[in-house]
Amino acid sequence: MIARAIKSYIGLAALLVAASPFACGAVLAQTTPVHDAEAAAGTKAALMADGKALYATHCAACHRPDGSGMAGVFPALANSAYVTREREDVVRTVLEGRAGSPDSQYQGIMPGMGYLEDEQIAAILTYVGNAWGNETAAFNIAQIWAVRAASGLEDRAEGQRHTGASEGELRYQGAPSPIPLDEVIAVQGFGGPALSEAESATATQLYFERCAGCHGVLRKGATGKALTPAETKPKGTDYLKAMITYGSPAGMPNWGSSGDLSDTEIDILARFLQHEPPAPPEFGLAEIRASWKVLVPPEQRPSRPQHPRNVDNFFSVTLRDSGQVAIIDGDTKDIVSIVPTGYAVHISRPSASGRYMYTIGRDAKVDMIDLWMDPPQVVAEVKVGLEARSVETSKYAGYEDKFAVAGAYWPPQFVIMDGANLEPLKVVSTRGMTVDTQEYHPEPRVAAIVASHEHPDFIINVKETGHILLVDYSDIANLTVTDISAARYLHDGGWDRSKRYFLTAANQSDKIAVVDSRDRNLEALVDVEKIPHPGRGANLVDPAFGPVWVTSALGNANVTFLGTDPEGHPQHAWKVVRVLQGQGGGSLFVKAHPESNSLWVDSPLNPDEAISQSVAVFSIDKLDAGYEVLPIAEWAELGPGPKRIVQPEFNAAGDEVWFSVWSGQAEESAIVVVDDKTRRLKHVIKGPQIITPTGKFNVRNTVNDVY
Repeated sequence: MIARAIKSYIGLAALLVAASPFACGAVLAQTTPVHDAEAAAGTKAALMADGKALYATHCAACHRPDGSGMAGVFPALANSAYVTREREDVVRTVLEGRAGSPDSQYQGIMPGMGYLEDEQIAAILTYVGNAWGNETAAFNIAQIWAVRAASGLEDRAEGQRHTGASEGELRYQGAPSPIPLDEVIAVQGFGGPALSEAESATATQLYFERCAGCHGVLRKGATGKALTPAETKPKGTDYLKAMITYGSPAGMPNWGSSGDLSDTEIDILARFLQHEPPAPPEFGLAEIRASWKVLVPPEQRPSRPQHPRNVDNFFSVTLRDSGQVAIIDGDTKDIVSIVPTGYAVHISRPSASGRYMYTIGRDAKVDMIDLWMDPPQVVAEVKVGLEARSVETSKYAGYEDKFAVAGAYWPPQFVIMDGANLEPLKVVSTRGMTVDTQEYHPEPRVAAIVASHEHPDFIINVKETGHILLVDYSDIANLTVTDISAARYLHDGGWDRSKRYFLTAANQSDKIAVVDSRDRNLEALVDVEKIPHPGRGANLVDPAFGPVWVTSALGNANVTFLGTDPEGHPQHAWKVVRVLQGQGGGSLFVKAHPESNSLWVDSPLNPDEAISQSVAVFSIDKLDAGYEVLPIAEWAELGPGPKRIVQPEFNAAGDEVWFSVWSGQAEESAIVVVDDKTRRLKHVIKGPQIITPTGKFNVRNTVNDVY
């Protein structure tokens, strides 16, 4: 926090100087005796050493390790008058990026590197400015900050290693695929470089672990570019090896120079990418049924709770890297049970009665946990595919606990199951045409699913194609699906407080889609900024605009309020009525509660540790007053680790907020409980059982869609 305060002070001083039209140039041109003395004492040499390593990581792929560039694509930096004379413009180019060169000699795209720290940029520019025949004064963080502030890029989460994708989004999307390698069907196309069977297996594993999260299982592209043979073969093995080693011109991570991949692995992967992608197996009803297990049949389960605990205030907490969830008593803070589940559980959803908790892992394994048992344990399980994210249960009157549904990333499909024992009943593919260009997409993943309170419908987001499906489960044998065209890259979402309107982020389209679940149509499509990521969102009553639903964002610090009351406040309905500034981009969740005066905003994917290890809280009755910052990670008193603070979740009464302190698998993590009214530390839950906690789901709030 002290370092952040010092940096803020330096930045403020630079901003004050920057008030004149020539301020940035003045700051950059300034070479005071003090600075000269620092450079003479070794500061410049230290920056050069740091900058050389950083250049290899972030710049060498395009400008080459020796600064020679690529003819017609990326300019040479060796013996460059531009580097040594145009200091302000060089800094701005690094921060903002550039498409081509001013004289049109170079056509490459320079991605914005504002995600880097000011100290790192100063080191890179000092190295470049004094290598390969260049000679100039050292850069310092005040100079970088002056240009950053003038360009409006203070939030490093807005930086773009991939053109068009913020640093916060990349940190979220680039996760490995859990598809089993022994079930993948290898296909080698004609004309590709030689690749043995063993090398193909190695490359397939590397691709699923390192690349599939961004480029897609079928290499058709998602956050990252398409990597089909049509794209890769013309470039050749040497080019691909260079891109994998140093990172791509669009900003792919530097797998080689970072030490993550060996030269041998990079060579195999470069050849592999020039062949047709291996085909993951389909997973139909036969395979799903073969995975289905009923561990405790319904008739053998208890007829009443077997413990005196308050199930309504239980929390299901994802222990991401251990393949478990912790069932924690919200009243006593006791760990009631550690339950084995699928890998990296994405969400937990209780049944309408609140008795059962359904979880789904990234490996598409659904587990049904009976919370009445002592201790709670899995009573049924099933795999609905090879990779998945979403599960939900029926909530419409007369259908409570009757059905469950799960959506898969691969194969792209959803599966309707018997709510009492997870017996698979219906499998429906989501492959189809995109809503905008009407092109066929072979891998449209199922994202958020919610259960309608107005009809016997599951509302299902189809991510890549932008369709929202209203699946009528009243007659499974003759399934009726209403298809609503929204916008591409649908992701998370939740209900407004009336539970009539479903609001969901089409995050890479920078839109919020609003579905009227009563009339079963698209109510609105609202423009927002920089990759909204609401989780389920937050509902509150704005002092000026009435009922609103709130989302934060991966790509900037915006906390956006949408009016949700077309009857009481029609002038504000489905409009952005307020935008607050949180701590920074890289936010995943916002949270409110009807009994609370607080709006909580996390930022776990922000590159600044001071932001990712704390949380911002606004007072709803004084929203314009700004936010208070609480040092959640510091309160947890843990050892080393990233300690990212993720997902505020209220207890049933709405007077406590729980936060996950998410560190590495081999590092200590915790759950921190804060008093909502006093905003002071109330309790810390930690120990060897609490391994990489992420999502937390309170039974009462989740059953009743309170957020």
